[in-house]
Amino acid sequence: MAIIEVEHLHKQFKVAKRETGIIGALKSIVNREFITKEAVKDISFSIEKGEMVGYIGPNGAGKSTTIKMLTGILVPSSGKVIVNGLVPYEDRQKNAKNIGVVFGQRTQLWWDLPTIESFELLKEIYRVPDSLYKKNMDIFCDILGLSEFLNTPVRQLSLGQRMRADIAASLLHDPPILFLDEPTIGLDVVAKEKMRTFIQEINREKNVTVILTTHDMEDIEKLCQRMVLIDHGQKVYDGDILTVKNRFGTSRTLIVDVEENGKELQVRGGELIKEEGNRKWIRFNRFEISASEIIHQITRTHNITDLTVEEPEIETIISKIYQEGFKEPVIQ
Repeated sequence: MAIIEVEHLHKQFKVAKRETGIIGALKSIVNREFITKEAVKDISFSIEKGEMVGYIGPNGAGKSTTIKMLTGILVPSSGKVIVNGLVPYEDRQKNAKNIGVVFGQRTQLWWDLPTIESFELLKEIYRVPDSLYKKNMDIFCDILGLSEFLNTPVRQLSLGQRMRADIAASLLHDPPILFLDEPTIGLDVVAKEKMRTFIQEINREKNVTVILTTHDMEDIEKLCQRMVLIDHGQKVYDGDILTVKNRFGTSRTLIVDVEENGKELQVRGGELIKEEGNRKWIRFNRFEISASEIIHQITRTHNITDLTVEEPEIETIISKIYQEGFKEPVIQ
């Protein structure tokens, strides 16, 4: 059964029309005109309990507007939104108890208080039982390493520490649903891995449903099996990441190290796109020729000392979808 249901969701905003110059500004004051902007256009999807879904798109695509409707902050212009059996904007308090939210650029912690006091205040706000609070804090301290800065004021925390504290705060009351908006933004490689590992642990151990919006495609690849892709307020794709790679990631790159023998490297069905000494980069279409066929050609004229095949990055694939639209590749 779906824990989140969205049907034919629309959200429109009225934006004041502004004219340039002093005369235009005076006109706007006396006789203000409005333009209707449709941020979300007829979006439908459902998410099952325990799923981790990447909700992605370029800036201005409607991601944040959708999330705000799911959390009850915004009221839809039309359409249906059900989150864990509730209509978010009608039951904001009940909905708040069902969800955890982390916004990468904002914090729910009290800036001047020691981190532990923020947790204790949230415990009271959400009426978390003592036993559950202790159990969760033990888990968070163990996996996220909170113990090292629990007594440090929030304003003195590094970005990585604050993000770890924020995600712990969002899960303190054991919500079944977690909304993550850019949870690894600005973090170094080590901090990102800690965050991703924790999200995977929480999903696996507590079956928490995770909706992730991010511009870091590595987050999507490592955490999600499914993604919902939107552009200009409309859904472009909803399905597993592997399908997108198979449809749009037709290009592969074979990287080979060869022993120099004075012979030119030539490959039919592949394109030599880069050379650095004895290392060669060969791009090929996997629907037209296989990596093994290219390797076989190379071994006729050169000894191969090392090789690897690079898969296309999901970010490159998504960029291609935006530019070309969602079309099936031609398979020969």
